[in-house]
Amino acid sequence: MIQSLTEDKLLAAFPSFDKELADLITEHGSFKSYVAHDLIMRPGQFIRSTILVLKGRIKVSKQGEEGDELFMYYLEPGNACALSMICASKQEKSELLAKVMEDTEVIMIPVALMDELMAKYKSWYYFVLETYRQRFEELLMLIDHTVFRSMDERLLFYLRKQQESMKSNELNFTHEQMAEDLGSSRVVISRLLKQMEKDGKVHLFRSHLELINI
Repeated sequence: MIQSLTEDKLLAAFPSFDKELADLITEHGSFKSYVAHDLIMRPGQFIRSTILVLKGRIKVSKQGEEGDELFMYYLEPGNACALSMICASKQEKSELLAKVMEDTEVIMIPVALMDELMAKYKSWYYFVLETYRQRFEELLMLIDHTVFRSMDERLLFYLRKQQESMKSNELNFTHEQMAEDLGSSRVVISRLLKQMEKDGKVHLFRSHLELINI
């Protein structure tokens, strides 16, 4: 019964998977649930499984030597962690931090199963290629905004991405959290947000902000 429920969740989040593939993943994979602030992946950790997200959100960031973080992307339902695919298959250590942002459910696929999935199932093969493509594009976009854009442009892009990801104009992020994601300081982010409020782009509240015209 538990395997059947897990398979239903898997196919709901990954509709491109065929039934036989879903059967194999739920038979050999491990269903796990997490709550906000749990750490799924740490720098220096060996990756033994690939992560498929069924529910929730996971923030993936690059952590500096002094513990500061640079936000890279979110993993949401229907996403897989491309890094876990690479590190698991090559038995390498992670260089990224993966933190749970809200109640999350995942399936962990053991590395021993990866070669069989790639060889036998076209839907998995194409899914892996698409996952790599999406992450590569996101990394190119991150480089563009980090190297070539001003902080106010980066903040605006960040807010648009959060709006698109959460499908909401109301974002429950603190100024400190946004500064951490953007590799900036809370003072700088607060100043830019106040200017955006003057320009009629956002409304600022104590614990959240509302996007008006971005």
